[in-house]
Amino acid sequence: MVETARASMSQERIIYDRQVLDFERPIVDLERKIEELKQLQVGSVDFGDEIRRLEKKARKLQQEIFAELSPWQKVQLSRHPARPYTLDYIQVLFDDFVELHGDRAFADDESIVGGMARFAGREILVIGHQKGRNTKQNLRRNFGMSRPEGYRKARRLMQLAARFRRPILTFIDTPGAYPGIGAEERGQAEAIAKNLEVMSTLRTPIVTTVIGEGGSGGALALGVGDRIIMLEYAIYSVISPEGCASILWKDQSKVATAAEELKLTAPDLRRLGICDEIVNEGPGGAHRDLEATAALLRAVLTRHLSELCALDPDKLIEQRYRKFRAMGVVEEVRA
Repeated sequence: MVETARASMSQERIIYDRQVLDFERPIVDLERKIEELKQLQVGSVDFGDEIRRLEKKARKLQQEIFAELSPWQKVQLSRHPARPYTLDYIQVLFDDFVELHGDRAFADDESIVGGMARFAGREILVIGHQKGRNTKQNLRRNFGMSRPEGYRKARRLMQLAARFRRPILTFIDTPGAYPGIGAEERGQAEAIAKNLEVMSTLRTPIVTTVIGEGGSGGALALGVGDRIIMLEYAIYSVISPEGCASILWKDQSKVATAAEELKLTAPDLRRLGICDEIVNEGPGGAHRDLEATAALLRAVLTRHLSELCALDPDKLIEQRYRKFRAMGVVEEVRA
């Protein structure tokens, strides 16, 4: 399974090589030179010293660039087309995954995937948003934007897990709920609101991880957890920078300013008390090293699950209630 995931991600890096982000370009150019030199090593021709020099230079350059990323650059990383999605993490983190389908009312929304699995010796439910890797897959997954039936499927599966006292792990990665007319007619707002209500009262541990984009109510519908974890370059916000720039300034050139003002990065949300822990990603981001990122995430999830599973269900719900009631600060400013 791990080999399959590695091969899949390797292929995806090739497919999306043309979509390298601007600030990644110098690193990628160096890596290409290194690969070219490796291929030119034949017989007595040895470029070992030059290769080692360039590898050291590439590592240093990567550290320097990623140490100074702006909020907008982190937004771009959170949306990177080769970034691991929920099914990628399921492949490397969980055993015996059995996917469950449908909301038992209308349809199966494939922008949300979920099912029973084993993790760290426990029977759990894992559920999360799923985007596509190409046009065909994105149409199938609706670009990770869920309709009401997706949230109703998620609610059904979470209630099933609670019935069998299985902890719930959710993975958030969505631009937001789908805003189509059909979705609104079928009760988009009600479906999201019902998820918030149900998740707040489930008598089983819930650990939420933002692995990419955490967009508005579409993200929050899977986000009422006892612990909220964010990957290093994930974002979580009430609106996208593009939407914010359009509303406040009516100017799309202001997206970088909007990204900064929204305080949507993991360090911002940790400081504001929304995020409980930040998980470092592999060097250069999760899209460049899925296994390193997954290993770090596995350790954090295991620790939080162990802590939460030791709590009495009543205590669990009380702490969850207090956690969300404490979010947000109101300041009174005298005129």
